Amino acid sequence: MAASVSGVLAHFAHVDAAADAIRELKATGHKDLTVYCAAHNHELEAAVGDPISPVRLWTLFAGLTGCAAGFSLAIWMSSDWPLLVGGKPITAIPSFVVIGFELTILFGSLATVLGVIILSAMKSLKGRPYHPKFSDDHIGVFVPCRADQAAAVEQLLTGHGSVEVTRDA
Repeated sequence: MAASVSGVLAHFAHVDAAADAIRELKATGHKDLTVYCAAHNHELEAAVGDPISPVRLWTLFAGLTGCAAGFSLAIWMSSDWPLLVGGKPITAIPSFVVIGFELTILFGSLATVLGVIILSAMKSLKGRPYHPKFSDDHIGVFVPCRADQAAAVEQLLTGHGSVEVTRDA
């Protein structure tokens, strides 16, 4: 089981107050925030500013590998068992496009699923506090911080209209 992360957990009743608090926390140097919300919200997403997922690189490299593997496999098979038909060359590249395309899609999709699983396991939310109200009508913001920073973070969150602020150690 993962060890609990110490920090400050704030409950917000309004999206704009939570978004303003997140922006100010980001400006003061708190980058590793966890935001809980019952429904997708574009204002919170813009405030958090999540980076672009690295899964797209997994898909790109696996797709290129699949394309190369598809063409290589088809060229290897046609040169190992040549079928001479109508004077066509043994390695007719246009006929291998379908196999290259299919392996591009297969490798890319498998790498995407694998990348999502691996990267999701790496960023685990275990050990971070949660409250059931975050699945109903409140927005939660958890700020991991040291004990000496907790008072300043609490004051900032309370100043932005937090309904409840708790320290989790």
